[in-house]
Amino acid sequence: MVFKLNISDKGKAWKVESNTESLIGKKIDDEVDGAELSDTLEGYTLKITGGTDNAGFPHKQGLQGGELKRLIFTKGWGMHKKPRRGGKKKVGTSKGLRLRKTVRGSQISEKSTQINMIVVKQGQKPLVELFPEQNKPKEVPQKAESQAVQQTQTAKKEEIKKEITKEIKEEIKEDIPKSPETDSSVKVEKAAEKIAEEVTEEIKEIVEEVSK
Repeated sequence: MVFKLNISDKGKAWKVESNTESLIGKKIDDEVDGAELSDTLEGYTLKITGGTDNAGFPHKQGLQGGELKRLIFTKGWGMHKKPRRGGKKKVGTSKGLRLRKTVRGSQISEKSTQINMIVVKQGQKPLVELFPEQNKPKEVPQKAESQAVQQTQTAKKEEIKKEITKEIKEEIKEDIPKSPETDSSVKVEKAAEKIAEEVTEEIKEIVEEVSK
């Protein structure tokens, strides 16, 4: 199991991978000893600020447990409209807008993949010295290489979308309550498919994020 850590410090984010299991059971706002995550981070104290699971759904602060939940949001967290293409400014949330979104509880679990953290206490060496390779400027690919990369990314997005949809459907089936409408495996399957269709737009956004 590998966790992808995004550690923010002084306006810059540092990417670190950790295979520690000590993060499982931790929650948003918990502080973690850097030495538990990596020998490189010895002396650091880090605070968990958020994260996403293996399907790209975010962990929600204040929501108990680590399971998927379908919640209705009216404003605030997760309800800001994204900028449109063409350089237009970000548009605020429409008055009275209500959206049902899929999120996970604040607890880190085996399904978590990306964890966001901030530095509470710095170690002997700054992160810029610990991870010098992350200071190098990104190379701009050539046009032919760029097209090949784009085709590969498109195929990868489709594959990820299928995997995410399948996993969401299976997890939703486990949480569907028993009722006259779900008294058979066939009805449960149809109910799960209907709910999965409702999160199609979320899946598109998630695929874009996961495939970066």
